[in-house]
Amino acid sequence: MDEKAILDRINEFIEEEHGLRQAHERAETTNAEAQDRLRRLEVALDQCWDLLRQRRARMAAGQNPDEAEVRPAGEVENYLQ
Repeated sequence: MDEKAILDRINEFIEEEHGLRQAHERAETTNAEAQDRLRRLEVALDQCWDLLRQRRARMAAGQNPDEAEVRPAGEVENYLQ
C-alpha cells in the first residue's frame, strides 16, 4: 500500500467511526455492537498510522518504503507512548 492508499484508508475508518458514534447517540445501535466495532476501528487505525510512520521512516533513511509491513494488532496496541 502506498502513502495515499494508507491515508485514504485512515480517512475511511475515521468517517466510519464518526458515523458509529452518531448512530449510537441517536440510539440506532446497541452499545455492545458499537463498542465492538469502535474497538476494531481503533486497532485498524493504529495499524495504519504505524504503517505510515514505518514507510516515512524508511524513506527518510533511504530505504524502500514498500518493505514496510502491517504489524500485528497486539504489537501495535502495546506500544508505550
